[in-house]
Amino acid sequence: MTDRNGTHLMTRTITRRALGAALSLTALLATTACGGNSEAASDGSGSQTLTIGDQAKNLQTLFNASGALEGTSYKVKWAEFEGAAPLFQAVQAGAADTSYAADLPTLQALSGGVPVKAVGALRNDGTHTGIVVRGNSSVKSVKDLKGKKVVVSSAKGSIAEYLLAHVLQQAGLKYSDVKVQYLLPTDAQAAFTSGKIEAWATFGVYKAVAEQQGGRLLVNGADGRVSGYGFIGASEKALADKGKKAAIADYLRRLDKALAWSRKHPDDYAKAIQRNNGASPAIAKTLVSQANGELLPVNSQVVDAVQKVGDTMHGIGVLTPNPTVADHVDSSLVKE
Repeated sequence: MTDRNGTHLMTRTITRRALGAALSLTALLATTACGGNSEAASDGSGSQTLTIGDQAKNLQTLFNASGALEGTSYKVKWAEFEGAAPLFQAVQAGAADTSYAADLPTLQALSGGVPVKAVGALRNDGTHTGIVVRGNSSVKSVKDLKGKKVVVSSAKGSIAEYLLAHVLQQAGLKYSDVKVQYLLPTDAQAAFTSGKIEAWATFGVYKAVAEQQGGRLLVNGADGRVSGYGFIGASEKALADKGKKAAIADYLRRLDKALAWSRKHPDDYAKAIQRNNGASPAIAKTLVSQANGELLPVNSQVVDAVQKVGDTMHGIGVLTPNPTVADHVDSSLVKE
């Protein structure tokens, strides 16, 4: 798979370490295997416990590097997973109070009845998501994908799948014009490296390493090809608890501070990724450049942009039913 060391990426162990470096990228949203809960580095001594959902230690890396989660009045536990689907399963089961995922995985969770509300929005420029082809591929444009097999990381409803659907639409092609295969990011990385995959819709560290290893970027998610939005969510049960809701509000304020720290200290942030996740300096720098910059309120602009994502995916049969985003928002915790 893809350890960010860039060279030794073939072993499953290194690959799974690489996942952790995918940071606050909204794209992170594969549906791979899950991990367990772990105690946080917070020194909060209160009786309230907030269980924060995370993917591949992205938020943990940010908070540990910035120190923004120190001194809470509540205890913190981490619900750690490699992808969005198992994280939302934990939210549904009451094993996590908050979620962290891109737009389409959040829509998938809402479509499946997960009782979660978007309480804060994250945004980046979309360049973390891309369709990569092998260097010797005859595919030179999106139109050339017609009739080809395209691997999507990882399950139905990933941010990479939305990119594929959207650019095919822009190129005048139907989704059925390509043969989609779903593979977990770790498996897809190994297959792409060994030459078994010609075209791969992926994100984050996987995209960065694929390009570093000679893959050619066909198109990325910039210029509106993906919405660029992701969400911090909170379970409806947690929001109904006055003390826990206050803890979530404090956590969001601290996340905003951590993101502000990352903007002011990109070199330190990159070093934290290298140290904690085994990333090479080049890939860590790339990940930092593509990371979310700030926490935003879930306003009408965000809702409208993400609803368009849902409408597109519903139109190709990937998202059914299509949730109404505005019905699953709590805008009281992050203000303009």
